[in-house]
Amino acid sequence: MGIRENLDTVKGRMENACKECGRGLSEVKLVAVSKTKPLSALEQAYACGCRDFGENKVQELVDKYDAMPKDIRWHMIGHLQRNKVKYIVDKVFLIHSVDSLRLAQEIEKEAAKKEITVDILVEVNVAGEESKFGTTSEEACSLVEKIAKLPHVRVKGLMTIAPYVEDSEENRPYFAKLKQIYVDIIHKNIDNVFMEELSMGMTGDYEVAITEGATYVRVGTGIFGEREYMTI
Repeated sequence: MGIRENLDTVKGRMENACKECGRGLSEVKLVAVSKTKPLSALEQAYACGCRDFGENKVQELVDKYDAMPKDIRWHMIGHLQRNKVKYIVDKVFLIHSVDSLRLAQEIEKEAAKKEITVDILVEVNVAGEESKFGTTSEEACSLVEKIAKLPHVRVKGLMTIAPYVEDSEENRPYFAKLKQIYVDIIHKNIDNVFMEELSMGMTGDYEVAITEGATYVRVGTGIFGEREYMTI
């Protein structure tokens, strides 16, 4: 199947998941995870209406930013090193992967230089996997409170990467836990925190994530097929 057919399938499954839990499809946004994909694949997805693209690596995001139309919303979804922040701070729509105060402070420094405000999500390693980045569930609220003091950084919500599982239902508790942390933070009414987004769910489990409250799902393989390591 081609990208258009894959997108139709993904959107259909998103719609069904929304119906199942009484949500409108407009409440959930699809990020096409285009990491490692050639420009031709992104151009096809763009022609099908995709405007939100997710990248894992700074250099790849910058290269594609320069080559693709300017109405695209670029999402940094991979681990972000502090020394790379300056290259993308004015190019990204949303950074999903802020997992430490030091990284947030670096974003603040670069955003202040450019006189912009950068929207971020705090990444929470809900499952506690050693191979994954993210703050702990216990420390998430405290980290949000500290980042909220930075004037050029705006916390828009939370993100998690759930474990790779055969049965997507196994990840339901992790999505439910992130939603609970999100709600707890909302109730604290922290200044400069706008809890609007929950970025959770990928190709294997986005339907379960939607039923647990995801506002962003990050789908790569489901749209573009198996990963290809190609240069652009």
